[in-house]
Amino acid sequence: MGDGIKKISSLLLVSMEKHIVEILSIKEVTHDVKSFRFRKPQGYRFNPGQATEVSVNKPGWEDERRPFTFTSLNDEPTLEFTIKRYSDHKGVTDKIHQLVPGDQLIIRDVWGAIEYNGPGYFIAGGAGITPFIAILRQLKRDGQTAGNVLFFSNKTAFDVILEKELYDILGSDAHFILTKNDTPGYEHGYINKAFLDSNATNLSKRFYVCGPDKMIKDVTGALEQMGVEPDAVVFEK
Repeated sequence: MGDGIKKISSLLLVSMEKHIVEILSIKEVTHDVKSFRFRKPQGYRFNPGQATEVSVNKPGWEDERRPFTFTSLNDEPTLEFTIKRYSDHKGVTDKIHQLVPGDQLIIRDVWGAIEYNGPGYFIAGGAGITPFIAILRQLKRDGQTAGNVLFFSNKTAFDVILEKELYDILGSDAHFILTKNDTPGYEHGYINKAFLDSNATNLSKRFYVCGPDKMIKDVTGALEQMGVEPDAVVFEK
C-alpha cells in the first residue's frame, strides 16, 4: 500500500463505556447472514459507516469482542447489525447466529470507521458491504445517491447481501460481481486493476474500499498504480 493512503483504524476507541442491549428481532438475509435489531441505549449516536465492539452477554462470552458496523440509521429508534456467520470458527459470529429474540448483546463505544466524504466508488467484498449499508441508506433518504457507484464482489449469487435493496438505491450503478460462478444477470471475475481500469473511469472521485484483507491490499495497490490521489482512498483496517 502506498504511504499516505488514508487508513481508518479500530484503535480510535476513546473510552470503554458499555451497554447491555436486548435483541428484539432477527431477520434472515442470506444463507449465512442475519440482521439483528435491538434496543437502542438512550443518547447512543453514531454516523453511517461507524462501528462498535460487540460481545454476547452469556457466561464465557462477555469479553469475546468483535467489531461490527451499524446498518441502521442514527435517527431510528432501534439499532441493527447485519452479521455474516463463520460457523467453521465456532467463534462470536457463530454464537450470535444461535441467539434468539430476548437474548442480549454487549455493545461499547462508537468508533470511527469509513465515513462518507462525497460521491465515489464503493468497492466491497462479501461482508465488507456492511459499512456501506448505512451510508447508502442515508444517501437514499437524503436524495443524494447520484454520482455513487457500487462494485460488490461475492463468490456466488446466494452470497449477495441485500441485493434487491442495493439495486433499489443505486439502480444500474449497483454492480454485482461473482468470482466463483458465471451466473446470468451478474458480472463474472475479480475486482482487480483490469476491472478498475475499465469501470472506474473518473479518478477524481472518492474510493471507498472494504472487504477481506487481500482484497483491500489488491484494490488499494491497483488504485495507487492508476494514479488515484491517496487522500481519495478510504478503507477500513
